[in-house]
Amino acid sequence: MVGSMTVLPSPSGGPELPQERHLVTEIPGPLSRDLLARRQAAVARGVSHVLPVFITAAGGGVLVDVDGNSLIDFGSGIAVASVGNSAPMVAERVQHQAGQFTHTCFMVTPYEGYVAVCEKLAEHTPGGYDKRSALFNSGAEAVENAVKIARHATGRQAVVAFDHAYHGRTNLTMALTAKNMPYKDKFGPFAGEIYRMPMAYPLRWPGGPARCAADAFDVITGLIHTQVGEDNVAAVIIEPIQGEGGFIVPPDGFLPALAEFCARHGILLIADEIQTGFCRTGDWFACEHEGVVPDLVTTAKGIAGGLPLAAVTGRAEVMDSVHIGGLGGTYGGNPVACAAALGAIETMEAEHLTERARRIGEIMLPRLRKLADAHPIIADVRGRGAMIAIELAQPGSLAPDPASTGKVAKACHQAGLVVLTCGTFGNVLRFLPPLVIGEDLLEEGLSILEDAFAAL
Repeated sequence: MVGSMTVLPSPSGGPELPQERHLVTEIPGPLSRDLLARRQAAVARGVSHVLPVFITAAGGGVLVDVDGNSLIDFGSGIAVASVGNSAPMVAERVQHQAGQFTHTCFMVTPYEGYVAVCEKLAEHTPGGYDKRSALFNSGAEAVENAVKIARHATGRQAVVAFDHAYHGRTNLTMALTAKNMPYKDKFGPFAGEIYRMPMAYPLRWPGGPARCAADAFDVITGLIHTQVGEDNVAAVIIEPIQGEGGFIVPPDGFLPALAEFCARHGILLIADEIQTGFCRTGDWFACEHEGVVPDLVTTAKGIAGGLPLAAVTGRAEVMDSVHIGGLGGTYGGNPVACAAALGAIETMEAEHLTERARRIGEIMLPRLRKLADAHPIIADVRGRGAMIAIELAQPGSLAPDPASTGKVAKACHQAGLVVLTCGTFGNVLRFLPPLVIGEDLLEEGLSILEDAFAAL
């Protein structure tokens, strides 16, 4: 018994969990509904959920709820469980570390795991230069510290961010984030010296996709020159593929041109790889697709197989410009989280998850494009590797259609497929399956999605 509710026996999680969709109740089932009532009585209403099923086990490409339903996972906990839930190398390292010690605070008495994670970050992040890293707890914390470091290193204050960007929920990262509801509404005032520029968004660029890269670059650099002044800009921060904003993929050539502009003017380029990093897009980091080498990289989500960990990695001279004691935090680089990160990275290396991500894209993109051909409501199919999305708009226009997006997502959920929505206009379905998902589950999930569109 848990509270007043009987919970069914839970299977063990991890990759040995049967990799099949299996529904035994409606979604959500009665036990999940009981837990939902308890949630509503105890959890702040401002904390949302996508699907009110309560999970008891997960692994590979499936989630098992308290009612015994096994659901296909196309969300990975928002790109966190990329190596799968309870991946063996992660679980083994976590169990061992938890038995040794769970906390000392690295700033009091350090430990090897923190150093080892920083060494792995130096190895895998873009750029062959000498690097340093600092570890934190969340993506927002990493972004906030990257801005602190950039301002300290350059002696400048202005930071340039982009339309449709999402960088977090702290005060500074809300200022960097573009979308008002639900992230910013009535939470201000926000941090200053943030300047927003238009994003190179091919589908919605006024001059059309073919002109997007050149036009966007000209507009952005012109606005920086006239409204901010290049010598006042500490950093430009950008997601190589935007996440919450709608999985917006900038056109080829845009990111390299932006990187060259930053280097020419002594502006630090911060790549927010929190959602795109750690094999998700078919490279270790999305910047690698066009050979872009940022000055600072922020990471989190997929770094530690589900445990809270984040990092800022960058050029040694930039990172080391901050005075001793200027970076840190009580829990940053917790030893158990570091153990999980080493297990996750070891899994990515051993199982060649960059290749697995590319294979997922090879399976998903053709079927999604065929689906778009059959349903004019799908205005765009985009993404790379295992970070893919479809944008819905009213046929014959680019007017966003969030209502249909919600209907498709709900139909998928009721059929046992976990999908997520996103986008500034709420009209994008995003797909982030675990990189270890089986191809049969992937194909079955796509069939469920096709059925959901057929029922619109």
